[in-house]
Amino acid sequence: TQVYGFYDECLRKYGSANVWKMITDLFDFLPLSALIEGQLFCPHAGLSPALETIDSINQLHRFEEVPHEGPMCDLLWSDPDERNGWGISPRGAGYTFGQDVSEQFNHTNGLKFIMRAHQLVSDGFLWAHEGAAVTVFSAPNYCYRCGNLAAICEIDEHMNHNFLQFEHAPPRGSSTEVKRLVPDYFL
Repeated sequence: TQVYGFYDECLRKYGSANVWKMITDLFDFLPLSALIEGQLFCPHAGLSPALETIDSINQLHRFEEVPHEGPMCDLLWSDPDERNGWGISPRGAGYTFGQDVSEQFNHTNGLKFIMRAHQLVSDGFLWAHEGAAVTVFSAPNYCYRCGNLAAICEIDEHMNHNFLQFEHAPPRGSSTEVKRLVPDYFL
């Protein structure tokens, strides 16, 4: 989080590293992934060559700092790739994984597809591996300079999905600033 600017942002906004420290401590207790109705696997980043099933992910001891390598690290750092199989990640952590890996993981676990985040995509979401995986990135104009859209995915009770794209909020003081009106009952 120091490399990607989160530390600096906390320091700039709050005047000390205390908020950064509390949030990074909290990260050690967040789930590594979610499973929606047994059909959509949602890790932060991707897959691990050491984890072939959802059950194997459930066996991981989560409540600790993420190690620099291994299955827990892979779930938080791996990315889909156009090449088949497993590859070395240019990020220096996790792996790249190909369409064959996504399809096998989905088949083994009875999944429709993998829904992940972790990677900037221009339109807020991007399908990969012929529908076996999708990246959903929810930070518009990432780092205040990338100009990307963001997206969220709505899933209804029938497991239909719909992506909603949005832009960043206008800067404070601009003519397009959203006005917050005080309701009459507060006057």
